[in-house]
Amino acid sequence: MAFSPTRAIVTGSESGIGRATAVALAAAGMDVGVTWFQDEQEAEATAEEVRSHGRKAFVAYLDTSDIPGCGDVVDDLAGRLGGLDVFVNNAGTGDNAPFLEMTLEQWRHTVSVDLEGAFICLQRAARHMVEAGQEGRLIAITSVHEHQPRVGSSAYDAAKHGLGGLMKTIALELGHLGITANSVAPGEIATAMTGQEDEDPHGKERPGVPLGRPGDAREIASVVAFLASPASSYVTGASWAVDGGMLQMGPQGGSHIQTNEWREG
Repeated sequence: MAFSPTRAIVTGSESGIGRATAVALAAAGMDVGVTWFQDEQEAEATAEEVRSHGRKAFVAYLDTSDIPGCGDVVDDLAGRLGGLDVFVNNAGTGDNAPFLEMTLEQWRHTVSVDLEGAFICLQRAARHMVEAGQEGRLIAITSVHEHQPRVGSSAYDAAKHGLGGLMKTIALELGHLGITANSVAPGEIATAMTGQEDEDPHGKERPGVPLGRPGDAREIASVVAFLASPASSYVTGASWAVDGGMLQMGPQGGSHIQTNEWREG
């Protein structure tokens, strides 16, 4: 329990899961590097929430399709933070198209952002931890589709499967240094990505999800905060599904089931 994190970076933290995570880590006592891709003003709003918890916040633009330039942003933020204890790879995208219709450009864009950019950023973050001779936490936001595929999402599925595998390999290679690597795999979460930003998910019915609703971004952030904490010291190489039980319904089940008849057996 000697690990006491005070410096974190959360990519893609201008809104949604990233913002909720940055705020949760600030509440846990960490200064936070906030990155944005589309909306700098929203990133500054995240930074203000971080500061409301008495912590420092630093804001930077990050495009994870900029290979390898995205790694320089991680280096810059780690420098401004004075080191790095926790890195959360949240930035991502997705191009949906049937496999036979997906263009190479769409494929490359999704894989570049969700996997290659993640590799660069995670590697840079890990190097800071190793060079400092300290323990650390590497956390990737993947998806339930890290575990089960979805029709029409071949590039996204491939990238998220790959990112989950990368985290497991990192766990094997860096565990002896006290650096853990884990994934958090969200189901449907009420964010801009699902067209539900700032909506209360408790008012949305989802018959195909055992808990009966989408998730709240803060419900993802709370799991990330645990994995970033001293309490998670013996957890590595794991992928935590935070999906209201969606994965138990099968890969095409959760969001496609329109009635509650399945509950009756």
